[in-house]
Amino acid sequence: MLVSMKAILDDANRNYYGVMAMNSINIEMARAGIMAAEEEHSPIIIQFGPGQMKNHAHAEEMIPVIRELAERVHVPVALNLDHGSDFYIITDCINRGFTNVMYDGSSLPYEENVKRTAIITALAHGKGCSVEGELGHVGQAAQEEDAHTDLYTDPDLAMEFVEKTGIDALAVAIGTAHGAYPKGKIPKLDFERLHQLKETLNMPLVLHGGSGSGEENLKKAVAGGINKINVCTDAFEAGKKAMLKELDKNPETDYMHLCMAAEAGIKQFVKDYMKVIGSSGRYIYGEAKQTGNE
Repeated sequence: MLVSMKAILDDANRNYYGVMAMNSINIEMARAGIMAAEEEHSPIIIQFGPGQMKNHAHAEEMIPVIRELAERVHVPVALNLDHGSDFYIITDCINRGFTNVMYDGSSLPYEENVKRTAIITALAHGKGCSVEGELGHVGQAAQEEDAHTDLYTDPDLAMEFVEKTGIDALAVAIGTAHGAYPKGKIPKLDFERLHQLKETLNMPLVLHGGSGSGEENLKKAVAGGINKINVCTDAFEAGKKAMLKELDKNPETDYMHLCMAAEAGIKQFVKDYMKVIGSSGRYIYGEAKQTGNE
């Protein structure tokens, strides 16, 4: 079933677990993620960004596919616009039936970020769509040798930001970055900052740049209050590795079997990831399982 991302993350916030938000640019990725969620009894967020929509994951084709797949399963599925910044693209996605939009105004001056995020939130809420905002700087892994703590999300400013914008979830900067990290590097996260943010806001928090962060970092981030983890690079890599393995096994294999191999590889990756972040087993027969960690 296709539901609001807010509904998924509010339960994750109450019960201290993470939900995977996987960038999915074709039917194989979307199906791999959603069917993995069904088998793991886990919620999932399927998402793609404006660039991905322009290049490959065309909204008019992907939305009906995701909606159909979501109707087949008994776990909650949300459809999120990742890193939206263009007003017309965001409103188009809201009107097309996305159940969440992420407005990224993090590169703007603070007051402008507040103003634009509040406008998007008002429009989205009027259509029953929830909103994720971002405060702080999450850079590019390939471009940043070390994280700069002055660009991390400030808890007091975040509280003001949430109150002024009315957003449903907040993406925070605590040391991760987008893309692939240099080989062998695992980012150092500011867990004390995360604790302060969770204690101050008591709302769903989002970790961008989940790929390459390391299993222990992910577990500690979820324990510290992260409820949504964005995964793109690692999911793409899982599909690529599965295809290369299939080619190595049978160089004469055809395109269909390469697609099947990629889907199977991504599905297994998603299932393993869900176990790490604690979302497996949360939804049995369509109902959220309560843990008493409220």
